[in-house]
Amino acid sequence: MRDCWWLRENQTIEWAMRLRVALYIAEALDYCSSEGRPLYHDLNAYRVLFDENGDPRLSCFGLMKNSRDGKSYSTNLAYTPPEYLRNGRVTPESVIFSFGTVLLDLLSGKHIPPSHALDMIRGKNILHLMDSHLEGNFSSEEATVVFDLASRCLQYEPRERPNTKDLVSTLAPLQNRPDVPSYVMLGIPRHEEAPPTPQHPLSPMGDACSRMDLTAIHQILVMTHYKDDEGTNELSFQEWTQQMRDMLEARKRGDVAFREKEFKTAVDCYSQFIDVGTMVSPTVYARRSLCHLMCDQPDAALRDAMQAQCVYPDWSTAFYMQAVALAKLDMHKDAADMLKEAASLEEKRQRSGRGS
Repeated sequence: MRDCWWLRENQTIEWAMRLRVALYIAEALDYCSSEGRPLYHDLNAYRVLFDENGDPRLSCFGLMKNSRDGKSYSTNLAYTPPEYLRNGRVTPESVIFSFGTVLLDLLSGKHIPPSHALDMIRGKNILHLMDSHLEGNFSSEEATVVFDLASRCLQYEPRERPNTKDLVSTLAPLQNRPDVPSYVMLGIPRHEEAPPTPQHPLSPMGDACSRMDLTAIHQILVMTHYKDDEGTNELSFQEWTQQMRDMLEARKRGDVAFREKEFKTAVDCYSQFIDVGTMVSPTVYARRSLCHLMCDQPDAALRDAMQAQCVYPDWSTAFYMQAVALAKLDMHKDAADMLKEAASLEEKRQRSGRGS
């Protein structure tokens, strides 16, 4: 599986493929709703994966059984459904709001806060929202329809948003290259034509994850410390407040507990750091993911590993931690795919000279 290419600067997906991605997500949500699973935790662009034939797929990681499962959401409040901020519950209407943010990400090629996007849509500045990497190769009429749908999804009142069938019925008529395979539009080899992947020895992290050796993973994360967090945060002097100092102190306490293998304490401390939301740290998410694994909570571990990937999309450690969590959830094929992707990312990073 491959992740959301349209949010990477060096990857540009053509307009027809973006419309296909939007429809496939809508169809997946409609199917889940018809099967009695209308709730999806923290739907975002990174939940969309591409299979070996290039077809977009909605990750099953966010599926929930009922609203009581939805006790947490993205730490970025700008993208959180307003009703979730009021009552802390994920509802079917919350999922539609999140789908609207995915449409914005998909079509603009970047994260745009919904309020800002709605102002631009109302101001008829839709073309300013479009991904410049498309270089104008899209239908403005179709873009208007999609952004109008996004606007409806992002309405403040949940009852004013469309349902999943409305999403499908709006997006289906826009598909203008239905006979062209996804792998052709993405410019990737067809699955059966793909060259064999060379076998390389796994790194210590890869080996530990393949063996599901949590103790070895713990030792590696302790030794790596926060080396991979460089560049993920830029703080101004004005942001260095008492709240910041308190937050960093919580992280420090978490690090001490993590080294001492007091994993429940580490989870509490790291959660204090994360919940403030001023800084994001992929390392903290990876460490809390391992803590959840140590406490036999693979679902929570998987969510944290995916959040680490959201912060740092090409970080092999985030993929390795997802592989372990998936294996713990008995999703062994997905775990093997994730392990392979992690090893590939690690190899690319080593070739680029940035180290392991």
